[in-house]
Amino acid sequence: MLADGTTVRIRPAAAADHDAVLRLYEGMSPEHQRLRFFAVSHRSAEQAAARVSGRRVPGGAATTRAEGNGYLALLAEHEGHLVGIAEYETAHIEPGDTEPVTADIALAVDDHWHHRGIGTLLLEHLVSAARVAGITAFTADALTENHAVLRVFADLGLRTTRRFEGPEVRCVVHLTETDTYLTSTENRGRTADVASLRPLLRPESVVVIGAGRKPGSVGRAVLRNLCTGGFTGRLFAVNPHAATVFGVHTHPDVASLPQVPELAVLAVPAAQVPTIAEECGKLGVASIVAVSAGLGPAQARALLDTCRTHGMRLVGPNCLGLANTEADVRMDATFAAAHPRPGTAGVAVQSGGVGIAVLSGLARLDLGVSSFVSLGDKYDVSGNDLLQWWECDGRTDLAILHLESFGNPRAFARTARRVNRRMPVLTVDAGRTEAGRAAAASHTSAAATPTMTRQALFTQAGIIATRSVAELLETAAFLHSQPLPAGSRVAVVTNAGGAGVLTADACVEAGLSLPPLGADLVDDVLAVLPHGATATNPVDATAAVSEEELRACVRLLSASGRVDAILVALVPTAVASATGDMLVRSLTHAPDRRRERPVAAVLLDQDLPVKLLPAEEGTVPAYTDPQAAARALAHAAKRARWLSRPPGTADDPEGIEQARGRAVVEGFLDRHPEGGWLNPRECGELLDAYGIPQIPWAWAESEDDAVLAAERLRGASGLVVLKAHWPGLLHKSQEHALHLDLRGDSQVRAAYRDFEVRFGHLMTGVTVQPLAPRGVELFAGVVQDEIFGPLVLFGHGGTATEVLADHAARLAPLTDHDVHDLITSPRCAPLLFGGDGGGPVDLEGVEQLLLRLSRLACDLPQLAEADLNPVLARPDRVTALDVRVRLLPRQAQDPYLRQLRQLR
Repeated sequence: MLADGTTVRIRPAAAADHDAVLRLYEGMSPEHQRLRFFAVSHRSAEQAAARVSGRRVPGGAATTRAEGNGYLALLAEHEGHLVGIAEYETAHIEPGDTEPVTADIALAVDDHWHHRGIGTLLLEHLVSAARVAGITAFTADALTENHAVLRVFADLGLRTTRRFEGPEVRCVVHLTETDTYLTSTENRGRTADVASLRPLLRPESVVVIGAGRKPGSVGRAVLRNLCTGGFTGRLFAVNPHAATVFGVHTHPDVASLPQVPELAVLAVPAAQVPTIAEECGKLGVASIVAVSAGLGPAQARALLDTCRTHGMRLVGPNCLGLANTEADVRMDATFAAAHPRPGTAGVAVQSGGVGIAVLSGLARLDLGVSSFVSLGDKYDVSGNDLLQWWECDGRTDLAILHLESFGNPRAFARTARRVNRRMPVLTVDAGRTEAGRAAAASHTSAAATPTMTRQALFTQAGIIATRSVAELLETAAFLHSQPLPAGSRVAVVTNAGGAGVLTADACVEAGLSLPPLGADLVDDVLAVLPHGATATNPVDATAAVSEEELRACVRLLSASGRVDAILVALVPTAVASATGDMLVRSLTHAPDRRRERPVAAVLLDQDLPVKLLPAEEGTVPAYTDPQAAARALAHAAKRARWLSRPPGTADDPEGIEQARGRAVVEGFLDRHPEGGWLNPRECGELLDAYGIPQIPWAWAESEDDAVLAAERLRGASGLVVLKAHWPGLLHKSQEHALHLDLRGDSQVRAAYRDFEVRFGHLMTGVTVQPLAPRGVELFAGVVQDEIFGPLVLFGHGGTATEVLADHAARLAPLTDHDVHDLITSPRCAPLLFGGDGGGPVDLEGVEQLLLRLSRLACDLPQLAEADLNPVLARPDRVTALDVRVRLLPRQAQDPYLRQLRQLR
């Protein structure tokens, strides 16, 4: 999408594009031709068009690029018309050249399409392709008066240098990826995204196509909600069999509409959806909501192709619709039974049923929504789009998502991380109980479940992931009404001991703590409570507590600084000095109550799971279940911790030989185009390229070679290890394919012969290693998820890895925060810090191992999985003892490249 939300198609140029490219150049004004070619010349345009198509200019030199040159031309089209071109070409590259590769670039945009971001968008795609090709910098010559192109280079977000030579300037754009470039592309993407969504969420006119007269029809329900909801724009309906529906004049077809509507709601049979969408596109409709369900694959592709061709944004199909409650819009284009209540929560769901439940729950809480979008099958508009809309709409302060799939998780994570700094983002972690992937070949794939991958995404992006819609609403109520706690220390106050015990248990189970209050605070609290009260946390105020006494107790705890939040658990009794309602009023009507600490109530006799009680200052959340209150508070505390951490940094480790690692991968895939497992020597070469330490080892293909290697590798213990190898061997211990504690030549020979007898028809050789010293056995690995990208796993290693399942996971590239979380999250973490009395291991070495694995996975998309198990961690070093790596013939995908989603 361009800066104004217009959609263009970007594709590589082909020989057949010669005439279109020539028309583009010849259609430029003389001034723009001069700026592009440094002269006004028809021949320059012919030569440029010929270069793109590889043709020969009549009477001129051949334009076909010399063998070994790198050339790429990208075209931008709008509805089939060429509107821009960008190209790069490198000099001839000799085999063995080690100098950085640069490429000359050229850029041209149709005169009528200037200042809409075409040139910048083309350059972004050119940068992405150039990086894959190993190009490190772009060079370009321009006239010093060509301010527009110089501004494009300067604003790209990449480091640019200039050298002025008379009337010309030589620009060098360095392609080394920086966070500045990603931030710049995100900002441009957000501008385009929000612009494209305006006709969808703030339309000035809407047409409902398929608005029937039959009660119960979807189109009729949508039109009814638009009418009764008070939509402020113009409203049209298409129905060839009725004159009016709900008082709205109908038209027989799309072409007969008196004006072009900005939004079309399609409520027609699935077979008609592509045709109707094409009619809308030709008319100039800007956006579509397809509530229709049941589209087949061919119909789905036709619908999305039509939307892409005509630049229409699409919600659905198979969705509930959308709504915007802004006072100057008031659009309810859903077929829900009730209008969404106006508010400040942005809601996007894939399931219409979940959407109705969320809307109903928010209405009960009197929260309401700013905008609601039912994404349905999510062909186009996604959760990522809505996050960016809510970030900029000026109304939304709480984002609620229910997503069953992710189109571009890494781009989503960056967006969510940024939006989360401004407002909480909540989701329901759906599908936690699915069986997951079938037990994969290696430890790494077996450990990396879809649930673990999603949870890594949520954790790194700061998204609050709840386990149900009810928990989501409970948490939303707390976040909407209370300040964030500074920590996880909780004081529980109750008028019934049993309720206090239940609430205390719920807090601890949720990861919160109940600290002692301290002698001075205990004395102060007891002084304001009835005789017989206790203040050991939980604070039992007794059934005789009055409204004023309870208010004073809560005030003291809030002002003490000893706790970060207060939960007040109340039950109605017949002996209280005040009624139950009066006790609740001590929390809600306290004009002098300090608000530094969040306060929530647990009312065991409450009729609804969660309520927001009106207070003199805002509202107070009240829960029926202590566990619900504790969960909501724990989510708030987790968000506070996430916000308190500065954004992590992803510094590259030193000594990475990316070209060497790429050569190992390309060499293997040349020999094995279908992919497969690397042999030990290839694994060792790959790890060496990325500076990942390994225990000394040698490869032996005969008994004598094994003996010689053992003599060379014996350490202080004099013992060695032999490991058999053959293609596809993964679990050596299960296959009894290793011998430990071998001393002397005779034992080495006996071990090798045993392998030959048992595995002779399979075995290709053995690895020989010195017996490793004692240490903490760890596991580190990478799985390349086709959707989420590389996932780094870390945890307890050795033969019990799969049984214990003590793993943590984070999506690469890892930041310093991610590395810290990986190291501290597994249950075995205390062992790394000396919890067994042996002193801490080399923690810096563990950090470096994870960072280098992350870089390895990001550099090499062909890396399907890598399994380092065990990794031996000692106080002096960290060493990989056994390594397995599997490659697949995959192409690099730029997860941050601006592009609209395509159906798989």
